[in-house]
Amino acid sequence: METESEPYVRLASLRQLHHVVAGLNTARSLADTLQTVADGVVEGLGFEIAAVNLVRADGDLVVAALAGSPAAEAMMAGRVGSRASWERRLTMGEQWGSLRFIPYTEGWVLDEDDVPQWHTPSVIADRPDAWHPMDRLFAPLHASDGELLGVLSVDKPRNGRRPGAWGCEALQMYASQAAIAISNARLRSNMQRALVRLEREQQALRASEESFRQAFEYAPSGMAVAEMGGDQHGRLLRSNDALCRLLGRPAAAMRRYSFSDLVHPDDIGTLLRTSAAGGRAELRLARRDGSYVWVSLRNSVVADAADGPRYLLTHVEDIEERKRHELQLAHRASHDSLTGLPNAAELRTRLGARLCDLGRAGAGVPGGAVGAEGAFDEGAERFGDGFGFGADPGAGAAEFGDFDARGIPGGSGPGTEAVEPYPEPFTEPFSGLSAVAPDGRQAAPPGNGLPGFPAVPVPGGHGAGQGGAHHVHTFPPEGDGPGEKGLAVLFCDLDGFKSINDHYGHNAGDAVLVEVARRLSAGVRDDDTVARLGGDEFVVLADGLGRSEAEDLAVRLRNAIIPPIAIEGARSVQVGASFGIGWAACGLTAEEILQSADQRMYVEKRSRAKGHRRAG
Repeated sequence: METESEPYVRLASLRQLHHVVAGLNTARSLADTLQTVADGVVEGLGFEIAAVNLVRADGDLVVAALAGSPAAEAMMAGRVGSRASWERRLTMGEQWGSLRFIPYTEGWVLDEDDVPQWHTPSVIADRPDAWHPMDRLFAPLHASDGELLGVLSVDKPRNGRRPGAWGCEALQMYASQAAIAISNARLRSNMQRALVRLEREQQALRASEESFRQAFEYAPSGMAVAEMGGDQHGRLLRSNDALCRLLGRPAAAMRRYSFSDLVHPDDIGTLLRTSAAGGRAELRLARRDGSYVWVSLRNSVVADAADGPRYLLTHVEDIEERKRHELQLAHRASHDSLTGLPNAAELRTRLGARLCDLGRAGAGVPGGAVGAEGAFDEGAERFGDGFGFGADPGAGAAEFGDFDARGIPGGSGPGTEAVEPYPEPFTEPFSGLSAVAPDGRQAAPPGNGLPGFPAVPVPGGHGAGQGGAHHVHTFPPEGDGPGEKGLAVLFCDLDGFKSINDHYGHNAGDAVLVEVARRLSAGVRDDDTVARLGGDEFVVLADGLGRSEAEDLAVRLRNAIIPPIAIEGARSVQVGASFGIGWAACGLTAEEILQSADQRMYVEKRSRAKGHRRAG
């Protein structure tokens, strides 16, 4: 009877197996799938207890699901067994196809290892195939590539017997389908975790982008994003409102430019030398109205993990006010506070920039050195009298003895002041002096640095401008030919200035110095330098002049100085001027050239007749 009913039993078992296998594919998560696997063993395969031991990332196995016994679940769920202990189990006992059966006669050695286990006390039947409470039956769960996913352990068959061939076959089939379901569930779980992680990363990215956008748009200083590489390298992609306001340009218009289009021509080299990553530079950018503003640029690279650096983020800070203060401080350090002219230090710097050590001590200079005394005597003869003002201004010149009440020459009466005679405008030729040092050296120019001869590198020198390799040597003109030009140094000393200070006070003297500075500046070219050396001494540097041109310039400047100068109220005073001309020459120092012009000025001053002088 039992044999005749066996096909019907198998058919019912197949139906039950099909039902529980179908349930494996309905689970929505890995945890649900694992629990469905354990429940399917209890519901469809005739065992009262089943546990799913899942392989963790570290290789150990954890009890992930358990069905059939709440007590066993409470004790075993979540507990971990080592991979080594499980591998020992899967190599012991008897192999039933893909199953591993460990009878109680061998399994006692496993009682003390770290694998969670549960044994249900029961009455042992007296027959050979009876299930012993200490028997163990395991079904390994392998992925399609052979990877061990876990182990399905079953216990306590309902019929009290060890499973026969059909029971083992059904368990193996179920374990195979369970492994597929677990693989799919684990894949779905990994995908879900990846999607969740991706969504979080995207949310973080959106939050970061929004934070950057707000920081970019509402930053108090200018910011810009520019392209890196390619044909559009440096083109501005985005400009914040602060940068647009700073440059007076709308954001749409800014996208047509790069910083190289906006930078001041003198600062383009600074911009090109500024590195992309961490580069800093201070330069001027053009505003829409054509003016320029000083800014500080600071670069950083926005990197893309896939394609490498892509964008250049530039922080633009307005430093116009700081630069203005710096320039004011530099101007104060290099300019006279009263007249606004370059001071003595700045004068020596500008003059020294044109000099080098060529021909020092007469070395390499044709003709050697000549004595200063002889040069001064020769210059005195060529100079003659009448430059500056003296007691006898010459034929046709009126001697002004007094000022009227308004301080204007002519007449006498109440309120009149004694003044110095009004000097006649100077019209006689003025002879300059070649560059001669006080110690008696005179530099004669070799061919280098003259018209028709190339400039050569200077190995060293005391001039401020000799750092470069294209220094052009400076020499005084030999004669008055078209190519004979040089850097003239005109030393001016005011005549009669001390008496103005003594009679009218320092405020009047300051007013005279300011007006003289203005008249001297108005009488020279834009590229010439008018400097106040100190007191009532001024120096003019005029490049590209011949000897006669320098003399003519001295005459024009003296004639510009001698007209009356208004001081307090309606009063006017007059000063004269004595000039000495020196010439810059490589091989001399700036101090030697200034002393040469200074001594020439005193030679001219002493050469005039010394008449009675009255202050005005």
